[in-house]
Amino acid sequence: MHNPITTVPRADSSLLVEIIELKWLFAAHGVRVHVEQLQRDPEYARQLLDFAAAMPNAALRQVACRLRQSLEPRAD
Repeated sequence: MHNPITTVPRADSSLLVEIIELKWLFAAHGVRVHVEQLQRDPEYARQLLDFAAAMPNAALRQVACRLRQSLEPRAD
């Protein structure tokens, strides 16, 4: 079972930087990333990050891993 993914708060610029990095790394593989949908749709985010985790590009896998960790709900 997959861990839940939350939406991205608009004010978090460090997450936005990670998202843009993911977008450009995917673009090099011909994959279009819809930034707004990634920010608001947890299922889209999960599917995209799962896809990135399976890619041969190590930089893409690393940024996807960091982004997933940032988006996973924290246990308080």
